[in-house]
Formats: sequence, C-alpha cells, structure tokens
Amino acid sequence: MASCIFLFLFSFLTIYGASAQNPNFLFRSCPNTTKYSRNSTYLTNLRTLLSSLPSRNASYTIGFQNTSAGQAPNRVYGLFLCRGDISPEVCRNCVAFSVNETLTLCPSGKEAVIYYDECMLRYSHKNIFSIITYEGGLIMLNANNISSNQADRFEELVSSTMNQAASEAANNSRKFFTIKANFTTLQSLDFSKRSLIRRERLEFEAEDEITTIESLQLDYRTIQAATNNYSENNKIGRGGFGAVYKGTFSNGTEVAVKRLSKSSGQGDTEFKNEVVVVAKLQHKNLVRLLGFSLNREERILVYEYVPNKSLDCFLFDPAKQSQLNWTRRYTIIGGIARGILYLHQDSRLTIIHRDLKVSNILLDAEMNPKIADFGMARFFGIDQTQENTSRIVGTYGYMSPEYAMHGHFSMKSDVYSFGVLVLEIISGKKNSKFYEIDGAHDLVTYVWRLWTNGTTLDIVDPAIVVPRQPGFFLESRPQKDPLDTDQSGAGKSVPGSFDDASVTELSPR
Repeated sequence: MASCIFLFLFSFLTIYGASAQNPNFLFRSCPNTTKYSRNSTYLTNLRTLLSSLPSRNASYTIGFQNTSAGQAPNRVYGLFLCRGDISPEVCRNCVAFSVNETLTLCPSGKEAVIYYDECMLRYSHKNIFSIITYEGGLIMLNANNISSNQADRFEELVSSTMNQAASEAANNSRKFFTIKANFTTLQSLDFSKRSLIRRERLEFEAEDEITTIESLQLDYRTIQAATNNYSENNKIGRGGFGAVYKGTFSNGTEVAVKRLSKSSGQGDTEFKNEVVVVAKLQHKNLVRLLGFSLNREERILVYEYVPNKSLDCFLFDPAKQSQLNWTRRYTIIGGIARGILYLHQDSRLTIIHRDLKVSNILLDAEMNPKIADFGMARFFGIDQTQENTSRIVGTYGYMSPEYAMHGHFSMKSDVYSFGVLVLEIISGKKNSKFYEIDGAHDLVTYVWRLWTNGTTLDIVDPAIVVPRQPGFFLESRPQKDPLDTDQSGAGKSVPGSFDDASVTELSPR
C-alpha cells in the first residue's frame, strides 16, 4: 500500500460506538478553484475512482485506502480514511455513503474533502499521496468552558495527556490510541486521540488551546462587513503573514484586521500561538487583541486600531523623519524597553518574541509604541532560560548570532534585536538596507567602528535637531585650562556665583 502523508485528526470528549446507520456529516471542503465540465474525461475518471473505493474489501480492516483513475492530464487521485475504533462494516458503510453524496455536496470541483464522524473521503486532480498538506483541514472547537482558577491545571493536563497519546499512537501498528485523564474528583476527561495516520511523522497540536479563550471568537461575517469585504481601500499594510485592513464595527469601534494569507507559511500552529499569547498580555506597550475568527481556510485576527501605523513609516520616510525629534525617539525607545521587560519578567509566563523589528512597532495617536506580531513568540517555563530550535524564524539583521547560526534563543535574543532597533531609531538608517560604508557591511558593524574610533555621535540622525547652548548660559563652574598652572595669575577664571535667596513669583489678582 502506497504511503500517504495526510493528517486527519478528530478530538472528542466522549467515546461512543458507531452504528450501521447513515454516518453523521461534519464538514465539507469544496475549493472550486478548478472545475470540470459536464461529460468531460475528468468526470468519467472521477466516477470510476469513486465507484472503486467501496469495492476494496481488504481496505476496511485497516481503515485506509488510496487509489487513482485515468491518465494525465485528467487523472484523479482519491483516498478514504476511517476512525480507528470502528468495525470494518461501519467503515464500509461510511465510505459507500460518502461516495454517493460527494458529487452532490461538491459539484463541478476537481477536488474535495468530505468529513463524517466515522470516515473521511478525499479526491483531487493533483497527486495527494505522500504529501503533507493542511488544505481542507477541519478544526473543531470544544464548546465547554473551564473556570479561570482551573485554567492552568487544565492546560497542563491537556498537554501531558496529548503528548502521551501522540507517543503511543506513533508506536502503535494501527497509529491509533485512546487515553483517559482525570481532571477533578468530580469530573473525568476522556481523550480519544483519533489520530489516524499512515506511515508518516505527525506533530500533535492541542486544539483545546483556542477553546480557553473562546470568548474572543468573533463572527466572520461581522468582520467581513467591517472591512467592506476586505476592500483594497481599507488595506493599511501588509505583514509577513498577510494583509492588514482597517475595519469599523456597527457600534463605531475602529479595529485592525489581520487576514492571514493562505500561502504565507503561518498555518494553524502560528495562528493559535498568536491568539493564545496575545490574549494573555495586558500592557500599554503591547498591541491588544480584541478577537479572532476561523472560517474554513480563513484565519482572522482583530486588534485595536493604532492610527499612526508602524514605526518604519516615520523613521525611514524623509518627509516624516522630522516628526521624530529626540524626545519622541527617547519615549519610543523607553516604551519598547518596558514592553520587552513585561514579556520577559512581569507577565505570568516568560515570552520570547523572536521577531522584534521596526515594522512590528506600532505607534498610537500620541506616538507611544506598541509591540505587535506575536506569531513567532515562544513560552518559557518558570526555570527555563533558553531553548533550541531547528526552525529559524524571524528577520535576519535583527537576529542574535547564536540564534541565526545555531538556533539557540533566550531573553538575550530579544535584547539583541532591541539593540538593533535602538541603533535604527537613533541613526534613522535601515539595517536591512544598509549599504557598505567604510568597509562596514551592516549597521551594527558600522556603529561598532565608530565606537572604537571615538566618533560615536556620527551615528545620530541628521534629522534630529542638535541642542544649542543658549545665549544667556552661564557656567556654574570654571572650565580650567589644563595648560594653565598659574593659580594666582590675572587670567584665572572667576567662578559664577549662586543666589540662594528665595524668589517670589507674583501672580495678578
């Protein structure tokens, strides 16, 4: 049997036996990006494939089968996958039922995924065998709530139980395992980790992380209306994972809507990570998450609206640079530092941002900074100080050397990124666009060279007005000439005097 790398995950709180009655329909994914015409060769091949799936009796014992029909360019690839706790008869019944319903549920499309409680059926005009994909995935949220005083314990229990289920399923010949964990003395929690996988490596991600903040979930149509159906006129920027739109709810509340791109590389993991992280953060120098929405393949994050966009819109725009005087730049630097301190030290969990850069620093109406974009953030345990990863994420130029080269990251990684930010704010120069100056290939090297040469002030942005000594300035202490050794000569400096008498400020009646 050809190997198939396809993830199919069901998480239920109650295990129940499946009967021979019609299967329970859950969800369908019909992209309709590519369509076939009536009486076409593709439709003939599709019908041939669908009719062949229920006839493969040997496949129902293991609950999986993949096959194809026809020749390119009209070849059709298909497969079915059944739950690991149902009988071959129930599996056969579900597959046969789904085959009969598929063309009705997803007409004219060259690809589709149909989900039932007992099985899943998928076909496509593209080769879907031995290929990892998240397209057509189904996310099922747990509607039950956990009280705030039990949330930490519940999350720990879910994490440990899911890890055990993943390990057991991976080492089981059927790639299937169920486990039960006690949550309280009055309540037990059933984990039927129906992780049906065939000869592939699988990462288990706990969908229940989102359920702990289910109150933040917003109606997709409400967001769609607020952004005028994601109109180009409402677009205010584009991040690493998709476009950002300005939206206005019916009550007049202005929001920033981050619509994740399907091809951005930020899948379920990064999306859930950003929701879980940002929802727990409350600080004036961190952008506030108002809600999120999941609608099939759409992933939406809704933030507070920050009118002045990001710092780079001012810092690297010659027309706006002058608005960033030294006082404002100093305030921005201090605000970013306080936000990082909160993430590292004052929040409930130590959080490493891992992608601090000027475009991720937003400015409110008073030009106060707010750190944004937590898609790459990582939690640290209470006693944990560093971690390693083989997946280097973030922005080169802001990464610390040990992270960029070896994958080692810690609080120091964010501090390094903050240092690069400070240099950019003071100099007005963009690190990623830094051209070679005196042999320096980047901003950090250039500043270090100025430091060693004793000319550090050359880094200061010319747009910053240099303070001048006022005309009425009087030295409070004599400036002694180091060459003047005569302490009694006529050229001796006369120190200024202090008038300690009180001064009364008169105000008219």
